[in-house]
Amino acid sequence: MSRRYVQVDVFADRPGAGNPLAVVLEAEGLSDDDMQAIARWTRLPETTFVFPANASTRTGDDASYRIRIFSPRREVPFAGHPSVGTAHAVLEAGLATPRDGLLVQDGIAGKLPLRVTGEGAKRTIAVRTPRASVREIASVDDPRLRDALRDLPLGKLPPALMDGGRRWWLVELENETALRSAAPPWDAIGVLAQSTESMGVCAYARSDDPVYYLAVRAWVGAPAQFEDAASGAANATLAAWLASQGAMPGDGGFYRISQGREVGHDAIIELTVDAEGDVWSGGRVCTVVEGAIRW
Repeated sequence: MSRRYVQVDVFADRPGAGNPLAVVLEAEGLSDDDMQAIARWTRLPETTFVFPANASTRTGDDASYRIRIFSPRREVPFAGHPSVGTAHAVLEAGLATPRDGLLVQDGIAGKLPLRVTGEGAKRTIAVRTPRASVREIASVDDPRLRDALRDLPLGKLPPALMDGGRRWWLVELENETALRSAAPPWDAIGVLAQSTESMGVCAYARSDDPVYYLAVRAWVGAPAQFEDAASGAANATLAAWLASQGAMPGDGGFYRISQGREVGHDAIIELTVDAEGDVWSGGRVCTVVEGAIRW
């Protein structure tokens, strides 16, 4: 059976700058094994599958569509860049229309609204991310962190383990230069990720750049070891952490971050912490591939 298939670049205004995503539209009839096999075959960070809202027994009339998200290894309950990228693909395909500027995505993480602003190439999409919580605040000499943070000049805030659906260790470095020149100790980050059931280390530093307020690097330690080009979910947990510490950059709860330059990308992610304390993570998306998948 032929199904519409697109590949998009998320948190980018041009191809190659952001985080790639594959989207299989009209995915009814695919089994769990089919979806996992397709995600393994695309070899992209995530592949999403779009179903009608009435395909879910939990979905009410307020849902725009249902989504399932797979990495090459397993199904993922929630991730930021797949949510934002899928919303873009759904809009481009004419499968949903925003109501009062919002789409509602239904998935394992529940119903999550996505705010749609602007049109065409200027359109931005932001997802309201699941609430993140502080699991632990650690000291800089914590033996679990010592090897993973060796030779890194740390900033003012202490390391913290945050849980926003996926767990990340958030570590502030003293400046952007130190962050961008850092060589992650992969073996130690892998040990830390496995021992604390976390993704790894999300390192960040404040910036004087006129476009973005923070530079961010996300070092995934398990099950594979790699640097994420642009992570909406990691940055959402970081925004929640900064808000909890009264350390938000920018004005009015809004700021931008730069991520991915060290791995050949140049993503810009927009974060907003609203009056209710919810975090919205988003940016622009561009379509790179349009066609059909026959599976």
